[in-house]
Amino acid sequence: MLLSYSDRYLFVHLAKTGGTSVRAALSRRRWRDPLFWNAYVCHRISSISKHRIGCKIPRHAPVITAKEMLPPLLFNELFKFAFVRNPWDRMVSAFYHFQRERQDVLQQHRIVDVEQFIDWLLDVPLEDSVRPALIVALRRPQLESLVDLQGEIIVDFVGRYEHLLEDFEQIRQRLSLKSIDLPHKRCSQRRRDYRMCYSDRLAARVGEHFASDVKAFEYEFDDPSAVLSRVDGAHGPQWRQPKLMQSGRKKGHWHVKS
Repeated sequence: MLLSYSDRYLFVHLAKTGGTSVRAALSRRRWRDPLFWNAYVCHRISSISKHRIGCKIPRHAPVITAKEMLPPLLFNELFKFAFVRNPWDRMVSAFYHFQRERQDVLQQHRIVDVEQFIDWLLDVPLEDSVRPALIVALRRPQLESLVDLQGEIIVDFVGRYEHLLEDFEQIRQRLSLKSIDLPHKRCSQRRRDYRMCYSDRLAARVGEHFASDVKAFEYEFDDPSAVLSRVDGAHGPQWRQPKLMQSGRKKGHWHVKS
């Protein structure tokens, strides 16, 4: 999660949705934020002393965490946004993430393909996992990271990984930021259609586990935008305007059309 006091935004970073690129683009401005240095020093003291003082919101925490940690007035003033991704494509991307950065985990559990990885990811006890916070973030349906305790979406804008450039441009304009290049971080060398990694059983299991995402964000296994972004995206995914509707509660507030 990325919080800017000066630019008045809160980026809810869902794992494997292009969030590292978004953070990299926005983080260039955080050094200008006077309150950033206070939070940074406190976080360093917390890390060195091993005494947790709750001065930093975890990277992949759901938005409800920020709502509980921040003063209500500040939280309500922030422009809150996030990106979501086709759950079937997201799970395949998670496998390649582990293959690229945590080969030791795959070797330890004798995981050699996507099917074995997803079954392990959805089943492994957290006490047996090397990075429980990441496992939780990947297991958790994306919708759950965007809602309050009543199940209502409380972020102002939900973009899509499949058309990240266009949606990020809308966010840039909403925040009145100068032109910002969106780097392609943690770029996967994968050029394989994610659907080829699935058996019927596994596709059904992922669809059932992330049923709330499929319904809320209108995703499907044969998603043309997700497939095209992987097949034709030699320079990264192409992104589109998500299916959103403007809320009558206040100007500029967006929520997912259900």
